[in-house]
Amino acid sequence: MTAPRAEEFERLRPLLFSIAYRILGSVSEAEDAVQETWLRHAASPTPPASAKAFLSAVVTRISIDVLRSARVRREEYVGPWLPEPLLTDPFQDPARSAELADSVSMAALLLLERLSPLERAVFVLREVFAFGFPEVAAAVGRSEAACRQLAVRARRHMDAGRPRFDADRAEREELAGRFLDAFRDGDVDGLTELLAADVQMIGDGGGRAPQWADRYAGVGRVAQVLAALAALFAGIGARVAPHRVNGQPGAIFRDRDGKVLSIWALDVLDGQIQLIRTVNNPDKLGHLGPVADAWAALREANQARRPAGRPRVRA
Repeated sequence: MTAPRAEEFERLRPLLFSIAYRILGSVSEAEDAVQETWLRHAASPTPPASAKAFLSAVVTRISIDVLRSARVRREEYVGPWLPEPLLTDPFQDPARSAELADSVSMAALLLLERLSPLERAVFVLREVFAFGFPEVAAAVGRSEAACRQLAVRARRHMDAGRPRFDADRAEREELAGRFLDAFRDGDVDGLTELLAADVQMIGDGGGRAPQWADRYAGVGRVAQVLAALAALFAGIGARVAPHRVNGQPGAIFRDRDGKVLSIWALDVLDGQIQLIRTVNNPDKLGHLGPVADAWAALREANQARRPAGRPRVRA
């Protein structure tokens, strides 16, 4: 394997990962798909005419195959399934940064879950990364005419449920910051003021971690759950830090030892928090660093709980 070919692959790695992640909704599976793409590229006796077209096609086909088997596992998943959180998208295009961020949001990825694997791949290549139909057709092994039909169907489904976010990203981040401040303080009134009337809170523990939030709806119930969680996290010395999650406002929760406890992603619209998604399944957090034992944390919090005083989650 020549150094130039390896260097070219590394240059394209961010794009390949970003394609695979949007198709699969899994960081670990996307990384495996990129690694398998490299192995196939390294084994090829001659370099392709276009490395970008060739590698994009290979990673797309691998991702489609993985997705087909993954969908069966997701049907048997314990509780709500959410994508593995992505803190930073390695592929950047300053001219399309907002569009790329919205396309990797949890809301968008969950909408993509409704598409067939082929529709999903065609949509990602064509609508997100602006590949031409000849390249899309070569990547998925279908005719250009068939890919155009797949693209139309996929776009129709996506447009029907396309997530909406406030246009001003700075305002979204500012509101998320106020929300996290109120959460740290266990300020129920402050939380209630920032939540939409029909706010929802959904948690993904996968049967491997406590369900901080399975499925709750309505401002009163969600505010109550948030207040209880603030007390619980304060009881174990947990810390919360704002961080973009899948291109949207969110937060990382860590235990007192700095281990990842939970990732929250916030949907903000019309100046209010519309939806809170929490990922607690340790299998989906390992790529972020050492993961806390959430069950042990819950036991500790229950033992340390005090009836008096208002606890505070640390920043």
